[in-house]
Amino acid sequence: MSEHLTAHDLAALVRRVFQPTAEDRGLVILVDLPDARRTDHPAWRARREMAADWAAKLAGVRAEIGLEHVTLAWYPNVGSNNADLPATCVVGEAGAPLHHAGQLAGCAPIPLAELLDRHSIVLAPTELSATAPLKVLVRGRAARAATMPGFLAAMIPALRLDYGEVHRRCLRLKAWLDEAESAVIRFRVGAATHELRLDLRHRRATASSGLFPTNGVAGNLPSGETYIVPYEGEIAGDPSRTAGTLPVQFGEDLGNEVVIYRVAANRAVAVLSDGPASAAERTRIAAEPAYANLAELGFGVLDDFGLAPTGSILLDEKLGLHIAFGRSDHFGGRVGPADFSAPQAVVHIDRVYLPALQPAVGVAAAVLEGPGGRREILRDGRYAAIWSD
Repeated sequence: MSEHLTAHDLAALVRRVFQPTAEDRGLVILVDLPDARRTDHPAWRARREMAADWAAKLAGVRAEIGLEHVTLAWYPNVGSNNADLPATCVVGEAGAPLHHAGQLAGCAPIPLAELLDRHSIVLAPTELSATAPLKVLVRGRAARAATMPGFLAAMIPALRLDYGEVHRRCLRLKAWLDEAESAVIRFRVGAATHELRLDLRHRRATASSGLFPTNGVAGNLPSGETYIVPYEGEIAGDPSRTAGTLPVQFGEDLGNEVVIYRVAANRAVAVLSDGPASAAERTRIAAEPAYANLAELGFGVLDDFGLAPTGSILLDEKLGLHIAFGRSDHFGGRVGPADFSAPQAVVHIDRVYLPALQPAVGVAAAVLEGPGGRREILRDGRYAAIWSD
């Protein structure tokens, strides 16, 4: 299957994902740029070249989509995933990628808010995730955004899936999560078992199926997940009941170490394991309490569609169970940039539980509990028989 999209492929993608109407007059592609602190690498460069190519192709078929203008806009990277975006950006020439934030010097900046007011459809194939800030920026605005942080050409097949079926599964998960008061996840690490109970009271889930037909919303593309923010205890006299132990396997650079967190009141409050990764995480949760917040419980559904991990969280989290640390306000929670020590410290980090990504950590079961009883969602790392009527 081709790893390139033609102009007509892109037009069909925009029509399917955004379902443009006569009210939609412009589409903007937002791209971040490397600098001295965040240096360039081949995948980032290829993504910028892809974005410039997409802008040129879409400009050529804008009448086919019913749009008056397609714009390519650049901004300096913000230092970390899901940190707030700059107040301004610079409009570039479609088909001509930029390669360093220094190239913006001397260019006339345009307020990002103004750009969003003129372009109701937004694509953001960025290096650092812009999902959280764009979710906030488009609320109440006549604009909607599909964010594509870390997008790779290898993900293009995920843009061609049957998103009708993806949507159906995501809505089913949403209905069950909305009814549940807690989710109980049991993990296996060697001979040991760990259990985490997530408090889902006072929360509603979001079905993110890769379709954005209405304004005021932003989410990932490709997509295929339903997520919910665990209750964070913000109601006076009603503390969060999220508690237990949570294992996370870190990568080869840290010896594939499994870090075991002790969780209480929806925060990682201690690290029970030993090793370099454990020591680093122990220091991190003490220095940055907002990072220790359990910000998301997500169920990705795309593994059943034959996709494999790519090493980019954009797609990988859509393949199965994931639990995130850090910022949650963009998903309906209460932890936002002001809770972190500095703008560059703002993070929303997903830990994805797939054998290819965390081979030492198995998901024995995931069960939702509520007034209607118990519903098993996952068994031995796979979805139980829940999709058929």
